[in-house]
Amino acid sequence: MNTNILVVKAKAYTLSICLLLLITVSCNNKPETIGIKTVDSTDAQIEAFYISELEGCIANLDSISVENPNLENINYYKAARAHFKAIEPILAAIDKNNFKSLNAPNILQVQEEDATDIKIRQPFGFQVIEEMLHEPEIDTLTFKNTVSLTSNRLKLLKANTNIQLQDHHVIWLLRDQIIRTATTGITGFDSPVLGQSLQESQITTKTLIEIVKIFKAHFASKPVYNDLIASLEHGIKDLDSDFDTFDRYHFIKNNTDVQLKALLKTQDDWKVSFPFEMGISNTAKSLFDAQTVNVFYFTDYKSDTIRLKQKEQFGKELFNDSILSKRKNMACATCHIKEKAFTDGRRTFNAMQLRNTPTLTYSAYQQSYFMDGRAGSLEGQVVGVAENHDEFNLPMDSIVARVLRNPKYKQQLDSLYNSKRPDFNIRHAIASYVRTLNAFRSKFDSNINGESNTITQQEVEGFNLFMGKAACATCHFPPLFNGTVPPHFKDTEIELLGVPQTADTINAIISPDLGRYDVFKTEERKHFFKTPTVRNIEKTAPYMHNGVYQTLEEVVDFYNRGGGKGIGIQQEYQTLPFDDLGLTKAEQESLVAFMKSLTDKEFTN
Repeated sequence: MNTNILVVKAKAYTLSICLLLLITVSCNNKPETIGIKTVDSTDAQIEAFYISELEGCIANLDSISVENPNLENINYYKAARAHFKAIEPILAAIDKNNFKSLNAPNILQVQEEDATDIKIRQPFGFQVIEEMLHEPEIDTLTFKNTVSLTSNRLKLLKANTNIQLQDHHVIWLLRDQIIRTATTGITGFDSPVLGQSLQESQITTKTLIEIVKIFKAHFASKPVYNDLIASLEHGIKDLDSDFDTFDRYHFIKNNTDVQLKALLKTQDDWKVSFPFEMGISNTAKSLFDAQTVNVFYFTDYKSDTIRLKQKEQFGKELFNDSILSKRKNMACATCHIKEKAFTDGRRTFNAMQLRNTPTLTYSAYQQSYFMDGRAGSLEGQVVGVAENHDEFNLPMDSIVARVLRNPKYKQQLDSLYNSKRPDFNIRHAIASYVRTLNAFRSKFDSNINGESNTITQQEVEGFNLFMGKAACATCHFPPLFNGTVPPHFKDTEIELLGVPQTADTINAIISPDLGRYDVFKTEERKHFFKTPTVRNIEKTAPYMHNGVYQTLEEVVDFYNRGGGKGIGIQQEYQTLPFDDLGLTKAEQESLVAFMKSLTDKEFTN
């Protein structure tokens, strides 16, 4: 046997002994010595576990060599990845940026702060290594550099480890990982080739169990402790499944939601006080509950909630008023029609528009706005519409003057807002109304939350395909089913799909709209567009940024072929994960059935 393998196995055995010691410490609640570290606090116990797993990860990465047989390198990679997954809940909580970098997809990284600050970086980390190991021919220099860079970043993390967690940090850590498992962990999001998502989710859940055990003394109620442990153990058991046949619908219903409720009881038992709300509500009780994702997390104006209901009503009036446009012939509601889930049912609104009118439902849950992501807030989006020559074509100062000339509107501005910023206050009112267009009242929501029992087997199968084999959820993340990545919701993704100019699949050419490129002229961002929500998609035809497809069946066929690449459109930076999906006709029909189950009740009649 290779001596390197013996060394790594010996280290793995040592790590297991360390973990056993940690569990003993948590049960006895007495200081124990691990090497030269005295374990006498929960922070120290978590840090010892974290460091030991980091060491195992680094040791296996450093054993990878271009001189090894590829199968041997794959085994080292799998071992390193398992150690990395073991620290995922902790690393993602204490260092979000490094976790994101180490776990990033094998896609060129482009950061555009402004036109003078554009950074383009080659990706590194585990997903990149995984894909390289499975290429027909490996670029040995690039491969060696990628492994080295990944290992060095982990060594830097180890050298700078200093874990200090208050009780609310621990609850956030546990909740985030429960949500992460359900939204990205079981979808194949970060295991693009090996398809080890379910096994890796078992590993991360085992870490949660160890953390809960370390904090056993914090529990006043033994049943609350036992219920939380049992819910996590049940999840591990249910994750023991084949990727393509895994029942994600019932996993979320019977595990994720049960774990979230058990965590709520835990924070009550600990009497945890939270300093503020994160993206996931501090009182989240199920993945698809209307209050689970905090809508105010996506705005810089979180404190502007005094008399919010009245501001929302004022915004609704402005939304429907055509005085906001130059010729007084267009309101927000002209293009965003309520009965069509706030779209207009047209390929483009008129000949002057290049892009399809997107739904405003659930649009509040994003970090960027417009299809090219050029606005950073709903308030900023209003400015974009106002000043667009082909839309309102009226500067904000002129809109302010018109609103102030209306006695009713002036009175509302004066009474609802203390600040003397009518420009911003008008925009805030409209944005506040848009932030109410998130019902979470679809057939799917009511069924997965146990309020109804009307969902069909075909719709359940469609959800499981969406979250698994069809890879839809690797871009359209639940529970919002848009491109804002849970559980931290820091990034709203943009993608290059290779959308054609027409529905022709024989002589297809890419849509001439350059998308994100037009914002900063970044060459590597040509034809990139923001990932929209799939919620209410039944009511928002036609589809894609240019309205090229009239039916959901056409959309599914496009993805099943592999996007633009599958119809002859070659783009270097296309971001779809597979050449084609290999979906049967019945599976495509199930996908469509599921997507239609995401229609909110107010749009179904």
